[in-house]
Order: sequence, then structure tokens, then C-alpha cells
Amino acid sequence: MTNLAAEGPKPTRSLKDLDLAAVAPFIALALLLVLGAFAHPNFLSIDNMTNVITRSAFIAVIAVGATFVITSGGLDLSVGAMVAFVASIMILFLNSGLGGSPALTLTIGVLLAILVGAGCGLANGLVTTLGRIEPFIATLGAMGIYRGLTTWLSQGGAITLRDPAVQSLYRPAYFGNIFGVPVPILVILVTAAIGAFLLYRTRYGRHVVAVGSNEDVARYSGIHVNRVRTLAYVIQGLCVAIAVLIYVPRLGSTSATTGILWELQAITAVVVGGTALRGGVGRIWGTICGAFILEIVGNIMLLSNFVSEYLLSAIQGAIIIIAMLVQRSLMRKG
Repeated sequence: MTNLAAEGPKPTRSLKDLDLAAVAPFIALALLLVLGAFAHPNFLSIDNMTNVITRSAFIAVIAVGATFVITSGGLDLSVGAMVAFVASIMILFLNSGLGGSPALTLTIGVLLAILVGAGCGLANGLVTTLGRIEPFIATLGAMGIYRGLTTWLSQGGAITLRDPAVQSLYRPAYFGNIFGVPVPILVILVTAAIGAFLLYRTRYGRHVVAVGSNEDVARYSGIHVNRVRTLAYVIQGLCVAIAVLIYVPRLGSTSATTGILWELQAITAVVVGGTALRGGVGRIWGTICGAFILEIVGNIMLLSNFVSEYLLSAIQGAIIIIAMLVQRSLMRKG
């Protein structure tokens, strides 16, 4: 049997390079915190830091799923549109009152969002693997489908949660806290911990890395490549659903414009966190750090007058290009 550890691009790196790639996001985060402290006196206040981390919850959770997809050698450009679609289905059900009591309606709505998110991920995975369509094309098409369905469901407008009893019951999912820690921050930590366990401590996680490193070697070693990649997309869909569960109580509304460019932010967080865009290397906690970095950059731009906040998307695009150049440089040194 071929030894997976001897194949693929990962072993071509030196130990020094691997350590640098792992700690680089955290060094960048520390430098940003120092920069922010100079940019505004209230930047490092507990209230501001709590707000920054809470606001990063949506992208951080989605990026955990994206880490699995990218590590396995895939790509999902539909996550932003998927958020809009899943949120639309959930809010429409909550407005229907079919559960009877507000508590039962909310419980069924949460389960429905999770099922729809997993179903969207499964559809993306099957189209990519069984359909043998490039992930870029498959998920680009899925993006159009989810946006179109959301536009149809909302009739070109917004879908708003109308039941005040459900709103009151659901509001703590974003605005509440447990032992003083905001719920979205706890969601980030729990999602990342589960993701890290799956990727680093299970056979499936090892298979994800093997498939992303060298698909042919993984297949010859008895790994079911299509199953591994499809499940990675399902995990992505579940992470999107979790993000929706904390997004809906925040605004109580969604439309076809919800989640625009979230795919760019999620991929940027993953790449900045040290996960190789070509696959084979995945870093869950680096991804969380990458999501924090993106939100902190936006916060610094908002608090200071150095750069217009309207350039945030341009800055994020530049960050992902720079991160890719750094990754390529490390590969060449190896």
C-alpha cells in the first residue's frame, strides 16, 4: 500500500515553513491589535472587542465549513446565496405558525434550517463529485439558483419575521449571553472545537487531508474520494445553517441581497488562517483567527479616518491575494 505521508505537496515543506504558516495568522492578529490601539483609544475596550468578535460570528462559522471543503480540494462559492435561501425558508416557516405554540414553531424552524442547509450542501457535493463538474462552476451555478429562489420566495423584496412572540423567544440567540459571554461567541468556539476534533482527531479528518493532498494516491489507498468530498460539502451546508440560526434573530429579515460577498470573506478567512487553497492542509483555529482579522480590519477602518470603510471589500480582496502569494512563496522555499 502506498504511504500517503510520502505523497503530495505537503511533505515538500520544511518544518520551519509549516510552523511559520501555522503561527503567521496569530502574529498578524497581534500586530493588528497593536495598530488598532494606536488608531483609536477605545479600540481595545472590552465592549469594542466583544462587538468585533460577535460580528465575526457569521463568517467564522461559515469559514469552518469552508475549511473542510478547501482542505479536501474543493471550493464553494454559493455560501452567501445559501445563507439567504436557508434564512428565507426558515422565516417563512416561522411566519406560518404551523407549529402551534411559538416554542414549537421555533424548534421546528431551527430543525428545518439545519435540514435545508445540509440538503444544499449535499446537492453541491453530489453535483461536484458524481456530476464531475469543477467546484468553481458547480457552486457558481448553485449561487445563481439559491439567489433566484430567494428572489422568487421574497417576490423581489424582503422576508421579515412578523410573529412578536417568536421574535421575543428567538432574540437571545444573538443578543443573549451565557455567564457573561455573548451567545455568538460561544457558537464560534463550539463550532470550531467540533470542527477541529473532526479534522485533527478522526479518520474522516485524515481522509479529508489525504484527498486534498493527492486524490489519486488517496483513491489507490482505499479512500472513497467522492464520499469524503461530498460530506465536506454537507459540513459546509451545516455551518451555513448554524450561521443562519444566529443571523435571523439579529435582523429578523432576509432578502436576495443577504450574504453578498460572504463567500469572498469566508474563503479569505480560510486562506489567511493558513489553509492551503490547493487542498491538503487545513487549520481550523487559523480560520477563526482569519475571520477575526477581517472583522478587526473593518473595525479599524470604521474607527479611524486613514482609509474609507467603503473600501473594505477591496481590502479583503487584496488580503486574499497577498495570502496566496505568501503561501506560494513558502511552497517554493520548501
